[in-house]
Amino acid sequence: MTKAFLAILVTAILTENFLLSKFLGICPFLGVSKKLNTATGMSMAVIFVMLLATAVTYPINKFILVANDMAYLQTIVFIFVIAALVQLVEIVLKKYIPALYSALGIYLPLITTNCAVLGVVILNVDNGYNFAQSMVNTLGAGLGFLVAMVMFAGVRERLESCDVPKFMQGLPITLVAASLTSISFLGFTGIVEGIFG
Repeated sequence: MTKAFLAILVTAILTENFLLSKFLGICPFLGVSKKLNTATGMSMAVIFVMLLATAVTYPINKFILVANDMAYLQTIVFIFVIAALVQLVEIVLKKYIPALYSALGIYLPLITTNCAVLGVVILNVDNGYNFAQSMVNTLGAGLGFLVAMVMFAGVRERLESCDVPKFMQGLPITLVAASLTSISFLGFTGIVEGIFG
């Protein structure tokens, strides 16, 4: 049982990484990853929202939607729940951590439409995970989001001091760096399958 949870966690962090494998949540990945502190803050907010969204949507889905043959409403209900949770996080950050709230700027409300948050709750349902497995997968997805954001923030900070040709400056070099970062995670596929396969 513990091996199954560990497999779900490691797979979600490394080989099924939402940013670098599934390409969900690219907007904050490209927008907030310029500085390490904002990348970390955004990742922590996303992890918190993901865990809270999974904890709230799982019982709603199982005991209300599926039990009453209304599973077709999952996406709409999940979006409403995530939007409410993001508003809660936004209020808390504004009151208790105003520096992080200001640093995140427009990207904090974008968590509402961040397809990584919606993607994780839908994939938990699609994979048939129970509540514990859903929470472990969500934690792994959030930690994978954090790893990718921190890694890419480091890459982008190094790019600032590089002599980049004029035609590659800005978004082009950012996309090249993002693709190389994404490719680096492909190496974990064989390792994870070898350990847990």
